[in-house]
Amino acid sequence: MRILVANAGSTSLKFKLFDYPDAKILAKGKVERVGDERGSIYWFENEKGESKKDECAKAGTYKEGIDLFLNDIGGASQADVVAFKTVLALRHLGVHIIDEDVINDLKESMSVAPVHNSAYLGAIEAFQALSPNAVLVGVFETAFHLTMPLKNRVYGVPYEWYQKYGVQRMGFHGASHSYIAKKLAPFRRVISCHLGGSSSICAISDGKSVENSFGLSLQAGITHVSRIGDIDPYIMPYLLKIGVPYDEIIRGFEKNGGLRGISGTSGDMRDLRSGAKQGNARAQLAIDVYTEGVKKYIGAYAAILGGLDALCFTAGIGENDYETREAIAQGLEFIGIEIDKEKNMRNEYEISKENAKVHVFVIPADEETVVAESAYALVSEGDRA
Repeated sequence: MRILVANAGSTSLKFKLFDYPDAKILAKGKVERVGDERGSIYWFENEKGESKKDECAKAGTYKEGIDLFLNDIGGASQADVVAFKTVLALRHLGVHIIDEDVINDLKESMSVAPVHNSAYLGAIEAFQALSPNAVLVGVFETAFHLTMPLKNRVYGVPYEWYQKYGVQRMGFHGASHSYIAKKLAPFRRVISCHLGGSSSICAISDGKSVENSFGLSLQAGITHVSRIGDIDPYIMPYLLKIGVPYDEIIRGFEKNGGLRGISGTSGDMRDLRSGAKQGNARAQLAIDVYTEGVKKYIGAYAAILGGLDALCFTAGIGENDYETREAIAQGLEFIGIEIDKEKNMRNEYEISKENAKVHVFVIPADEETVVAESAYALVSEGDRA
């Protein structure tokens, strides 16, 4: 069984083609800066280790990004199953064969996750046309967080809103955080920091999610690349009252906010680092807002867990930006977080000091493997039935 995993992030696309049951990786690829007018970065590697990189690729849309990878593997017909790291369908929170009901639920949930759901709906539509014989599977981001206790899910709104409308903290990045939970299974109290184009913090107790920085939508939590993160909900009615158009507010929340909104130039941490080193004060401010936000969540989640045994950094920023990790760790010595400067600069697997109370890790994200395993289990179970 060949399973192609399509992972559409807020600014990126990742692909892996697996051969099961051996879980052999036949090909993998990544498209960064999807939709960037300066061009996208595309990377591809086959099972022989042959690779190529195009730093001026054309991927103005997710479909164009998908086409880049499909062309290199010989077309969508190479896959028996196409598995998607789907984000939110309010009536489908686990792993599901994608049928008309799931697609309708994705559409109905669009108001909560407009960017991600539109991307996945477009990808699903493309694969339905290109590979009509493949089984399509949605591995929803919410699945890992179903273990969150009710006290960590309910908002301080009328309880009927939770009962009637499902207003609650959902939690996302489930594939990433569940992967970290498995990798760090020997540790009882873990905080996973998925830091990338979209960022979230997850408190994990005995391998289970107990709290996540996202909310009903992906807008909540720490400041994102272009999404706002936590804000006072009364900002919207205030702006509306003084005459700011609704569409402008939504663009500010989704596309023009976050690190991009603060800096006024870019939400990409690489650009912000470069700008800050050239004396751009707003670029440095964006970096500071980001690292302080992560630090606050780590402190809060250490309190929820009753202490901390392991801290993990993962995803694009978490894996590659040693300066961000260092800034986050500063001031957290009181809960046992101490990182080794040299290990951190080398992006080693464990970057904590030798005698530190909390083990600090840098673990490359592997959401695609989690998605492939979940899809294989579902399809294989159906075949046996």
